[in-house]
Amino acid sequence: MRKKDLSIVFASFLMAGSILTGCNNEEKTSSSENKQEQTEKKENTAKEEKVDYAVSFKEAVTELEKAKEGKEVDFDKVTEIYTKDLQELTQKRDTEFEDKIDQHITNALQAGKDGSMNPVVVKQIFDKLMQKVFYTSIKHDFKEIEEMWSDKEVVKEELEEAKGYYAILQSTVEKRDAANGTKLVDAIAGGFSEIEKAIEADDLLGFQLGKQVVDKTMIKTFYLATGNNPNGYAYKAAEAAKSDKDEAIVEQAEGWAFYQSIYSYLNGHAPEQAALILEQFDLQNDVSKLDAEKVNKAFVSGYAKVALDEYAESQELWGEDKSVITALEGALFIDTIDKDLIKLLGEEGFNKLHETASKYLEAAKAKDKATGETLMKELQSTLQTVIEKAK
Repeated sequence: MRKKDLSIVFASFLMAGSILTGCNNEEKTSSSENKQEQTEKKENTAKEEKVDYAVSFKEAVTELEKAKEGKEVDFDKVTEIYTKDLQELTQKRDTEFEDKIDQHITNALQAGKDGSMNPVVVKQIFDKLMQKVFYTSIKHDFKEIEEMWSDKEVVKEELEEAKGYYAILQSTVEKRDAANGTKLVDAIAGGFSEIEKAIEADDLLGFQLGKQVVDKTMIKTFYLATGNNPNGYAYKAAEAAKSDKDEAIVEQAEGWAFYQSIYSYLNGHAPEQAALILEQFDLQNDVSKLDAEKVNKAFVSGYAKVALDEYAESQELWGEDKSVITALEGALFIDTIDKDLIKLLGEEGFNKLHETASKYLEAAKAKDKATGETLMKELQSTLQTVIEKAK
């Protein structure tokens, strides 16, 4: 029996898209604030358009990839590309998301130059941390779209920027699809398509729903790259450590750098699990002691907790647009660990959970509180079982 995946959750949800159109009650930003923000945004956009991030990123990564072939890397060249074309964007995201990506990248490039860090490891850190910058830039653009919703010219510009950042990340998504038999690329394309339709229809709620599909599918992408069994870097590093410690350290570095994109979200809901994963991937941790099973279980129980939190918020805000949005988020986080859930619950158990999540989503849309409360009890019970089994 073929497993249901995110695209099915999304497809079933979209069937009622027309019902939701025009139901949004979000407050509008004042016209004076809009005008000021529009001016600032257009100035920033004009400045950022001077840099082709995709070209600069590819040029830097191509130079760093020489290390894999045993060739000497021109770290001065990479550093120049970074400081000239990519650092400002990185620093903006650091400020917005209270991060230290610029510091990590700068330190790694310096360590590569002075020989204190394996150039192959440097490449992975630079590559994956810049991917986080592009991912958070998508999130930034989505935030701008919501705030500037009344100005469709700016909104469309922001959407094009977001799609441009995603284009840089798409190869990473494609790799996860190839390795795991998923359809993440299709799901993200569907999310962007719904966003475009929502903009044309002036449907802010529709945009928010499409945004969740894009964002949570990216989270699943990074999860599959880090903690998934057997294709996550936790498993790759642990396996490599048995015969080639240097290669294992490279795999560990990839896992650590990829994990940075999803650490903060997980930490906000499941700090214990988030910290365990971070410690396992920490390059100060002896890679031979990296426990891939612990990493995987921490992800599974962690995302089960995230789903529970999303559903709790959906219940609290019942009848509001946000209740529907968080109901979708809960379903998407269940999908994030779908293969793990099949192992823990069995095919039948997972399909029942998936069906319950879909029915709850429909109940949230219909504002059917009685049905929603009954389904919520089933979701909570099953997700608590997952948390216990994943210990």
